Amino acid sequence: MHSIKLFLTDVDGCLTDGGLYYTAEDHIMKRFCVYDGIGMVRLQEVGIPCGILTSETSGIVSKRAELLHLKYLYLGVGSRLTKGMTKRQAAQEICDELGISLAEVCYVGDDINDIDLLEAVGHPCCPPNARPEVKAVPGIRVLNTPGGHGAIREIADEILANCKS
Repeated sequence: MHSIKLFLTDVDGCLTDGGLYYTAEDHIMKRFCVYDGIGMVRLQEVGIPCGILTSETSGIVSKRAELLHLKYLYLGVGSRLTKGMTKRQAAQEICDELGISLAEVCYVGDDINDIDLLEAVGHPCCPPNARPEVKAVPGIRVLNTPGGHGAIREIADEILANCKS
């Protein structure tokens, strides 16, 4: 874990429980875990930049990234529907900016559109609620905590503990 120089995560199923909550007025809500946010803030405090890569284009995600002062936010990546940049391409773009390699990245993903990036990074992780195809990625670390309930904090705390040793 000493070699991690960038932390990236997906949103739905990782930073959230994967559920969407609809109001009678057709507003969509997501539930984020405060523990995860604190984990990402603490990583940034020790100099590990953090970011979100998601296929959605929700203002909810933009607001969460803003509140956490995340340096990187890529919306609409990694979906066949958007036909744009893949999550791997987005991560590579960030790595190029930072002068690091994908081997120095920790990425948390949970669904099939995360597999390409999970296979490329040095520290792939997924919550236990991830799709079976994701859990089958060679070398992946299956976390103990479900997405949206502190999974990001679990791996952030481990990274932070290894920074101190």
